[in-house]
Amino acid sequence: MSSSPEPIQNRLLATLPNQEYENLLLNLELVPLEFKKILYDVNQPIQYVYFPLYGVVSLVTIMEDGSSAEVGTVGNEGFVGLPVFLGAEQIPGQAFAQVPGYAMRMDTKVFKDKVKSETVLFNMLQRYTQALFNQIAQTAACNRLHTIEERFCRWVLMTQDRVHTDQFPLTQEFLSQMLGVRRAAVNKVATTIQKAGLIQYQRGKMTILDREGLESSSCECYGIIKAEFDRLLDGNN
Repeated sequence: MSSSPEPIQNRLLATLPNQEYENLLLNLELVPLEFKKILYDVNQPIQYVYFPLYGVVSLVTIMEDGSSAEVGTVGNEGFVGLPVFLGAEQIPGQAFAQVPGYAMRMDTKVFKDKVKSETVLFNMLQRYTQALFNQIAQTAACNRLHTIEERFCRWVLMTQDRVHTDQFPLTQEFLSQMLGVRRAAVNKVATTIQKAGLIQYQRGKMTILDREGLESSSCECYGIIKAEFDRLLDGNN
C-alpha cells in the first residue's frame, strides 16, 4: 500500500467527540494486520486492544485436537478485545487477522485507564457488545438452518462491507473453517456461485462481480446482522 489509512476509518472512533478522540489518539498506534497475525491467544493475557480500520479479524474457538471453528468476525465497524472491556484478562479463544489490513492498537492497561463509564466510547462499546452478541447468535442459527451457498454469500457480503473493495484475499482454508465444511465442499460451492456469475474465485482471491445477485442468494441473516449494527452503532434504539 502506498500510504497508511487515517485512524478515523474505524466506525467506533468516528462517533467520538473531537476532544475525546484526540485524547485517545495520543495512545493509539497504527499497526498492520498481517494475514494470520494473532491479536490474542487462548487463555493468554490480552496485551492490546484493536480498532480495525479495514480487513477482517476472525474470532475462533480451538478444540483440544487443534480443530477450530469461527464464532464471530470483526471489521472496521468494531473492536477486538471485548473481554478486556468486560473485565476479563484472558479468554479461551483466539483472535487473528483473516483478511489483511490495518488497525489502531492500544495497550490494555492504558485502555482500562482511559475508557471510563462517563466517556462516549464506553457507551459505544456497550452497544457494540450487544451488536456482536447479536451477530454471533444469528450466525449460530444461520449455520444450523441455512444452506452452505446462503452462508457463503452472507460471509462474502459482510467481508466486502469491511474492506470496501470488490477484491480481497480469501483462502479455501478459511472458507472451510468459516462454513464448517471440508475443503472439497468449499470448492464445490465456490464453483457453483462462480458459474452463476456472482463471483470470480481463483488463487486465493475473491472478486465480487454481482453484489445484488449475492444479496439475493444470501439468507436473511446478512440483512438482519447489518441492520442491528446500524441500529446500535448509529445510536438508534
